[in-house]
Amino acid sequence: MTNDFYCDEVLNGKTKVTTVMETENVLAYYHTRPFYEVHIVVIPKKHIDSLISLMEERDHLLLIELMEVVSQVSARLISEYGASKIVTNIGQYQDSKHLHWHVVYGEIIRD
Repeated sequence: MTNDFYCDEVLNGKTKVTTVMETENVLAYYHTRPFYEVHIVVIPKKHIDSLISLMEERDHLLLIELMEVVSQVSARLISEYGASKIVTNIGQYQDSKHLHWHVVYGEIIRD
């Protein structure tokens, strides 16, 4: 296995996920091992290392589609719970080397 959980496990179907939202190029699903009460992950369906590499590729249409999904998922959490937090990690903070956004609500439930 590489350092890309999303390509290696999620996108090829090895790890089953519960989909929140899906477009042609983006998948949003409930985190398989959540850190928050509500924890949703948003990923591009093609491999992109990080936000920095996406900007280097100048794939603005994919960036827009990703942000639309992140925004819609966040709006759902705000509607249901009153708040949400959006996070992406880069560099050493990024465990899986595939661009992904965390859209979360609530308290941390594990470290």
